[in-house]
Amino acid sequence: MTFSTQSKGVYAIATTPFHDDGSIDFTSLDRLTDFYEESGCTGVTILGIMGEAPKLEPEESRAIVKRVVSRSKIPVIVGVSAPGFASMRSLARVSMDMGAAGVMIAPPPALRADDQIINYFAGAVEAVGEDVPWVLQDYPLTLTVVMTPGVIAKIVTNHPSCLMLKHEDWPGLEKISKLRAMQKTGELRDFSILCGNGGLFLDFEPERGADGAMTGYGFPDMLTELNGLFAAGKRDEAHDLFDAHLPLIRYEQQLGIGLAIRKHVLKRRGIITSDAQRKPAQMLSPTARAEVDYLLARLARYDKRAAL
Repeated sequence: MTFSTQSKGVYAIATTPFHDDGSIDFTSLDRLTDFYEESGCTGVTILGIMGEAPKLEPEESRAIVKRVVSRSKIPVIVGVSAPGFASMRSLARVSMDMGAAGVMIAPPPALRADDQIINYFAGAVEAVGEDVPWVLQDYPLTLTVVMTPGVIAKIVTNHPSCLMLKHEDWPGLEKISKLRAMQKTGELRDFSILCGNGGLFLDFEPERGADGAMTGYGFPDMLTELNGLFAAGKRDEAHDLFDAHLPLIRYEQQLGIGLAIRKHVLKRRGIITSDAQRKPAQMLSPTARAEVDYLLARLARYDKRAAL
């Protein structure tokens, strides 16, 4: 299974399910993998920021890759971002040998100058191998690395193995428009653009040229439906569906507790057994949990998938 410069739809960013004692819950991981496919996702990304990858032992990361890749019927992208190139290379090569479609690489927070960013990705591609397809993650809100359209264009041009941009700049609509305009004039080759940020701006990103979403909102089946409505030209219906989910999407975007909210929703939907996170972690207070449940109840008046 592969992905390409023409990949579209929804690539779900997978959480990593844990038991209450902090051990990996592989049974829930199986259900989660099946759930993403049944939700209409065209791919799944594991071991990303929301997958708590930095909290895993190397052998645990490999075990998760093996489990998901062996079960998934849709392409699997593996997040391999790491402080050093040695561990990045190791996980990338093992993942590809297991059958992953490609890897995702994010810049480390220390990068500032454009040349630093460009040179870093040159080193990363050399480390994982120029034969490994990869996704460029642009997430300045969390990673604090700002990549202009020109820098992204330079990285993509320098490395044909970069097939996709995970776009989650904020504000970022103009960046999408700029990149697509550069492609129309022939300044930039084709590549897929999937957007993150929990889907917070997915009401306009497709119209700016995005090919879909790469995010982990607890209703990936809604994201695939939304993507289909936009593709069919049903703009008002798409916005109506998005507007119904927006309060929950917005609530999930709170720094620090976003993953806790996402895991709580997946637990309520019966996909994972526990909403536990690896320590250190910020869990939901009883008040916050009640607020999420209230938003789910309100959402259920419009979307029965939220009737939990």
